Amino acid sequence: MSKSNNSLQKGVQLDNYIIDSILGGGGFSIVYLAHDKDNKKVVIKEYMPSKLASRGENNEVKPTTDSNIERFAHGRRLFFQEAGTLINLKHPNIVNVINFFRANGTVYMVMDYEEGVNLQGYIKKHKGNLSEALLGAVFIPLLEGLELIHSSGLLHLDIKPGNIHLCSGAHPLLLDFGAVHEMMHSRQFQPNQVITPGFSPIEQLDPGGYVGPWTDIYAIGATMRACIEGIPPPSSTKRREKDTMRPAINAFRKKYSPKLLEAIDWAMEVDPMIRPQKVAPLLDKLKEIKSLTHNGVAKKQ
Repeated sequence: MSKSNNSLQKGVQLDNYIIDSILGGGGFSIVYLAHDKDNKKVVIKEYMPSKLASRGENNEVKPTTDSNIERFAHGRRLFFQEAGTLINLKHPNIVNVINFFRANGTVYMVMDYEEGVNLQGYIKKHKGNLSEALLGAVFIPLLEGLELIHSSGLLHLDIKPGNIHLCSGAHPLLLDFGAVHEMMHSRQFQPNQVITPGFSPIEQLDPGGYVGPWTDIYAIGATMRACIEGIPPPSSTKRREKDTMRPAINAFRKKYSPKLLEAIDWAMEVDPMIRPQKVAPLLDKLKEIKSLTHNGVAKKQ
């Protein structure tokens, strides 16, 4: 993946790490594969907001204009806060941050490298149609990780297929906490928050909208639906204006159990008050479905 002149080149040293290649990135960061002095592979995420900054001499990252200085610095502080949060948040289904540091005028986060595939790519390859057993194997552990995030007083606010990594055996990892906020500071609209059409619920798009655990739950439901349908759901703004999206219970009942489809529809209610207000009820429902599936009776429910 090319990031033009904004990316670090192979062989560049950062702290105790050597850059090997670019793995990807978005509008706010670049992600690299690297190795440490013991030749252990790691993933390094660099704060690099492409619309605010560029790379100059000696790999220094600088705001492109004076008007961008404050916004760049604010984003850098949030990125550093994200790293500090994640390094203390340990769960087998949350990406493991092992180090973070300042260099080149910006901030870097170092994570364990895990072999596997991105869920978004996996969905595209299979055109959706992921099995009910796979959905259970992926989303039950993810919800358990999300429950820890919420119990720590945090919200993810950017759950989508592209932020889920599937390791060997479909073991899922929740990635990219660039939008993470403390709940007490997340009750109202944040001008810098990440919005992903199809996966961000209406309260994330509305000025003054109230976000909470129910906001992440909508994104989980939308991601599950994408695993079935193969495409992102319609945006929540379109759904609020005129909801033409067929309920999962009607659209996919020939291939999936009613209980699973009801769970997806519940998580994806446009009105946040109608959704599960916390992870536990949705997690219990998925565990019940998994138990029924193991007993070979899920389709009969």
